[in-house]
Amino acid sequence: MVKNLNKINYQKWLDSTIEQITKQNSTPTLLLHSCCAPCSSYVIEYLSQYFSITVFYYNPNISPESEYQYRVAEQKRLISLMPVRNTVSFLEGEYEPTEFYGVCKGLEKEKEGGKRCEQCFRLRLSKTAEKAKELSFDYFTTTLTISPLKNAPLINAIGKELSEKYGVAYLYSDFKKKEGYKRSIVLSREYQLYRQNYCGCIFSKS
Repeated sequence: MVKNLNKINYQKWLDSTIEQITKQNSTPTLLLHSCCAPCSSYVIEYLSQYFSITVFYYNPNISPESEYQYRVAEQKRLISLMPVRNTVSFLEGEYEPTEFYGVCKGLEKEKEGGKRCEQCFRLRLSKTAEKAKELSFDYFTTTLTISPLKNAPLINAIGKELSEKYGVAYLYSDFKKKEGYKRSIVLSREYQLYRQNYCGCIFSKS
């Protein structure tokens, strides 16, 4: 794990990576795990200036399935409407809630943001890293760091571990910086996106 997680400025790290990318003559590919359309809105607007993006929708934590399907539809709708500099496509992962319940077994009563959430982050990021390697993407990352309620240092530390495991570069981020979260709210209103009132899992809803 990365030491002194809370002392790292991940936005500056991202700025540095983007600066290096802009010096190249090619556009790198990015597999972007998205938790939902609203959170992805600013991230797509921002990163599509520098990357060719495939939005990877892998969220087995979402319950019930009707909620999952509605969020998938909103993600697709957003991608179809947003003007972008580089290509943005969509890839849906399998909906496998048993995987989510498996990694959370014994942690059902954990408070939000605790060990259960860490296992959920790890599950979704692991699948993203695995898919990024399988499809030969240059980078992978997640929209999860845009939320003020999510632990960005922890998410980035998990990304680092998986980058080393799968041999695919992880794009460090803290998308809530530079008013990213506020911009996502503006874009959500502009595109009339469905903004859910719980993260998706049955434990956060109760």
